[in-house]
Amino acid sequence: MRTNPDKITLGSGKAYIMEYTGEMPEVTAICVDDNELGKIQGGAELTYTAETHEEKDDLGTVAKVVITAEEAILKLGLITFNGETLAKLADRCTATTAAGKRTLHIGGAGNAQGKEWVVCFHHHDAVDGDIWVMVRGANQAGLTLTFAVDAGTKIEPEFKALPCDDKGTLITYIEAVKA
Repeated sequence: MRTNPDKITLGSGKAYIMEYTGEMPEVTAICVDDNELGKIQGGAELTYTAETHEEKDDLGTVAKVVITAEEAILKLGLITFNGETLAKLADRCTATTAAGKRTLHIGGAGNAQGKEWVVCFHHHDAVDGDIWVMVRGANQAGLTLTFAVDAGTKIEPEFKALPCDDKGTLITYIEAVKA
């Protein structure tokens, strides 16, 4: 099976999240309404970077390059959120609900949850086929809530990927292909 080499990926998608339990879920398990993190504004961005080390002789006739470190980050722009969302984005956070109010206490070592998450970004494309990008990790960008008169409040979490299997895989990229 082969994908269309002329395919142009255009548009945003949906972000889903669930607690990491030691194994990466199937997209059919994570990409359900109850796991939607929030509505996206400004899309999503996946970045994979590698650091390399090169050795070569003085005359430049032989050389060897090896990857010494790598990093993957999935950035999202969330235009809708609530206290449940914030509790998943701030590790040092506790939430309580009583008398019709949810109260979050953000920050402080005593509030650490120590949770890791699986985040899946689903790009739907009825013509060329869907794409799913999954990472295991936690938000590394903190939280910024800007309440402005002329713009919606948007939060931009960045999930730094952690290895999700015994090979050290950082990103699971799945695309629909036609037979």
